[in-house]
Amino acid sequence: HGLPVLAVDLGGTKIIAAIISNKGQVVAREYHPTLADEGPQSVIKRILSAIDHLLSLGNIAPFQLNSISIAAAGTINFDKGLVTSSAHLPGWYDIPLRDIVNEKYKVNTFLINDASAAALGEHHFGAGKGVNNLIYLTVSTGIGGGIIINGKLYSGLCGSAGEVGHMTIDVNGPRCNCGNTGCWETLASGTAVAQEAIRRVSRGERSSLTEIAEGKLENITAEMVGAAAQGGDYLALEVISKAATYLGVGMVNLVNILSTEKIIVGGGVAQMGDLLLNPARQVVRERAFPLPAQAVRIVSAQLGDNAGVL
Repeated sequence: HGLPVLAVDLGGTKIIAAIISNKGQVVAREYHPTLADEGPQSVIKRILSAIDHLLSLGNIAPFQLNSISIAAAGTINFDKGLVTSSAHLPGWYDIPLRDIVNEKYKVNTFLINDASAAALGEHHFGAGKGVNNLIYLTVSTGIGGGIIINGKLYSGLCGSAGEVGHMTIDVNGPRCNCGNTGCWETLASGTAVAQEAIRRVSRGERSSLTEIAEGKLENITAEMVGAAAQGGDYLALEVISKAATYLGVGMVNLVNILSTEKIIVGGGVAQMGDLLLNPARQVVRERAFPLPAQAVRIVSAQLGDNAGVL
């Protein structure tokens, strides 16, 4: 068509809206906080105002778009255009987000899971270019995933496949936002890293995190733990190492089941790079079947925050 796409990436903490040219260039983009706790109506208002703002910024009318495409953090019914539920968007049950947007702008509208969208982004433009079989993982507030098989997104029944963050890693583990216990994301996500650090520091263990958080322990983030670990902080290194081990355990399951060429790791926590990935790679070498374990390459994503909108 040659027309641009307006893309919206709706996460638990931020909304990224962008206009993408038909060549895959980011023409314009902006961030808005999701403020998910305010509930679906407020968040939808923010999405619509983000779209309005981008259209006026680019001086584009809706009919000049190829489509509006939305990636959302949650279980998506692709056929019906529903966000059926979401661990990171409280109160979202069967929200017809596709039709709400379609009715307002009268333009072709699509809705997909955010990690599935990022998997497609990395496959077409990033670390997965030319790779026909891959798993994309996003490790941030939670853990999301997208699976590309034979060059196509594997979406399963209704488009809900790829929820790898909710495989059970420890049946007696911590309770997850999804209601289950011991999900992968309760043990290896950014949230898990922050909570484990807070638990240990508040028990009186010594760490530079106490200074970094200026004594307010509840403010410790995964990013702070990563920075402290890179600075050689012993407690931070232990916390990262534990999460990285659990990250590896989940990867072992994926490697044994799907045996893909690559596992691409993105999301905020993945910015720690080899500090996180080396221990995970080690666990895969030790625990997965030798044949798929030797074949798989575990690499960092290339597109950062733009994976989803792309």
